[in-house]
Amino acid sequence: MRVITGSARGIRLETVSGTDLVRPTPDRVKEGIFSALQFDIEGRRILDLFAGSGQLGIEALSRSAENAVFVDLSNDALSVVRRNLTRAKLLEKARLVKSDFASFTANCRDLFDISFLDPPFGADIFEKAVAAVAPLMSDYGTICCEHPTKVVLPQTVDNFEIVRTYHYGSVSVDFYKKCGATNE
Repeated sequence: MRVITGSARGIRLETVSGTDLVRPTPDRVKEGIFSALQFDIEGRRILDLFAGSGQLGIEALSRSAENAVFVDLSNDALSVVRRNLTRAKLLEKARLVKSDFASFTANCRDLFDISFLDPPFGADIFEKAVAAVAPLMSDYGTICCEHPTKVVLPQTVDNFEIVRTYHYGSVSVDFYKKCGATNE
């Protein structure tokens, strides 16, 4: 697993080992996500919820996002994120938070432009996670939710609607935007 492009291009990223809960995003899925977002990243505020290794937030920072918040409940995962950010020379643009998604979103007062949601595939929290993040999004924000293809997310959650869906074998990615929103 490595950073695809930007200031940290080619940097190898460490993964969290010894757990079934952390499942790194496959390279072709990550490439698809960032191909879809390529013109929307520069200068944006990023939330990497269920951060795991931090690869999605780090990729966004490498592509000139303004800053990123990495949230995970696991100390091991946050240690890996910190090492990956240090290796990529992006630590100064990041904030790491040890929390579950519900507590973080309930107490967060920040606004984000792009949120990456990649909860454990065994957990039945995809719709809850999208709904929890929706109030933290800017008017033109994008929620990117990676999930098993067999899980069908609702077309609308809160005031967000799916505007694009991509399928990569057993993995799907839904992009939610605020209902009626267009790009800046």
